[in-house]
Amino acid sequence: MAAPKKGRQGTQGRPGRTLALILIAIVALTGGMFASGHSTPRLGIDLAGGTSITLQAKNEPGQKNAINPTNMNTAVDIMNRRVNGLGVTEAEVQTQGESNIIVNIPKGTNSEQAREQVGTTAKLYFRPVLTTEVSGGDPAASPSPSASSSASTGSDKESDKDKATDKATSSSSPSTPPSATSSTQGRAVTDALKADPTPSGSGSAASSPSASPSASTDPATAKLQAEYTALDCSKKTVRAKAGDGVKATDPTVACGQNSQGQWQKYILGPAEVEGTDVDKASALFDTQGAAGWKVTMDFTSKGAKKFASITGKLAQNQSPQNQFAIVLDGEVVSDPYVSQALTGGSAEISGSFKQQEAEDLANMLSYGALPLTFTEASVTTVTAALGGEQLEAGLIAGAIGLALVIIYLVAYYRGLSLIAIASLLVSAVMTYVIMSLLGPTIGFALNLPAVCGAIVAIGITADSFIVFFERIRDEIREGRTLRPAVERGWPRARRTILVSDFVSFLAAAVLFVVTVGKVQGFAFTLGLTTLLDVVVVFFFTKPLMTILARKKFFAEGHSWSGLDPKRLGVQPPLRRTRRVSAPVDTKEA
Repeated sequence: MAAPKKGRQGTQGRPGRTLALILIAIVALTGGMFASGHSTPRLGIDLAGGTSITLQAKNEPGQKNAINPTNMNTAVDIMNRRVNGLGVTEAEVQTQGESNIIVNIPKGTNSEQAREQVGTTAKLYFRPVLTTEVSGGDPAASPSPSASSSASTGSDKESDKDKATDKATSSSSPSTPPSATSSTQGRAVTDALKADPTPSGSGSAASSPSASPSASTDPATAKLQAEYTALDCSKKTVRAKAGDGVKATDPTVACGQNSQGQWQKYILGPAEVEGTDVDKASALFDTQGAAGWKVTMDFTSKGAKKFASITGKLAQNQSPQNQFAIVLDGEVVSDPYVSQALTGGSAEISGSFKQQEAEDLANMLSYGALPLTFTEASVTTVTAALGGEQLEAGLIAGAIGLALVIIYLVAYYRGLSLIAIASLLVSAVMTYVIMSLLGPTIGFALNLPAVCGAIVAIGITADSFIVFFERIRDEIREGRTLRPAVERGWPRARRTILVSDFVSFLAAAVLFVVTVGKVQGFAFTLGLTTLLDVVVVFFFTKPLMTILARKKFFAEGHSWSGLDPKRLGVQPPLRRTRRVSAPVDTKEA
């Protein structure tokens, strides 16, 4: 008899420990929610408002018919990934008419940062740096800047600037740069000015205006030099027009901001690498060395060859002609230097990056190549599309649905309804806490379709309880007592629950993949609540039912327990009676 007893104990397990485990998890998640300072879910633009950006497409110089459905759809896809690269979800990016794109960003997102990322819609280029100086400052005192380095103005140390290195290369400071005579080789790489850019004296090309081709008689070169001399990057209107309309194959002037917040002006050579040549980029923290945050880039096969060629030539020059400028929308977002050819098909930009700077640069590198040029037609702050009244109406609808479910459970299952209500409360708490945590973690925003998904999940969760309860009641109808009925009914109910939830989760997953925008919010919430249903049923409902089955109220089938054998139609077992006949006296009187 010992073996069966041990088997029964193993089947029933230790429900108290399981309940304690899920309660500890709930307390930990709730504590994490309050500790993060986000005690409410982040709302989508249809419930809390946000920023609406209208972008107008324009044909690039020298190109016609670039505004077509294919290019517009590609632009929408890239912008969508750009916004998501900022950790924002539930953003709406869609075309309007033939030449406009509308970007709606929910409240709670850094709208200025999003505008900079979405609004910088021109193609991304890697251009060699020919000369640079602080705009309006003393050229002799200003080295070429680093977009995110900690270099001090007036320092000529190349180790103070951002640097581009091969992934296989150490991130230590490069060796002493070559002599000024190597700048002649640099002219072969960036032969844009058609003149002798040999620096006077021992300074670099950036340290003296004579390094630039003012002496050239070539009209194009003279015009470029005049533009550079007159360029004042401290003025926004001037920066916006710098390099406007210049082709990728031509040299240009550009503006960029250095680490000291000063505006720097540049003369840049023709584009050697385009944004489409970058396969992907990401911001990483260097835990091995002291480089801190850095940006890694992987190039396409075609881009790797071009990048290896240009870095090999730039590495022979001295500053600033050993630098390449990463130009987006005519603005230099970073200007790292190279000390050797980068031939591995990947590279990293290191310097004194802050985390946000590294992430922004990686995002621009990843999604910087758009097929069209876009300008901001309008930027407006919008109120909630549905407003607080609609949110309140949705919550009231959910409360009414929950109340009807509870009334049905109480009327039909009586005492068992307490288990179902407790399970629903646990599921609701976990859903709320996880949604609150997902807001700051992955940028999840709760919109009205997501609220509908949560309401639908009430029925899915209640259905799981009903399946379990009905299996138990079937076992009781077959004449078993409650504790064996719970253990025998659970495996059958478990299979049904898992199959049902799998179908719901599969439908949510397919809907999430094939749809966009708000419908994804419905699919995400439905999938999340379906997974939580499995967790609650396995780790809360089943253990709680096992414990209550030992209580007299449920075990003896009280009329209000929901397990009354008479109400379930259990017939008392037939008892066989033995007929006792009177003895027959065989003796004759």
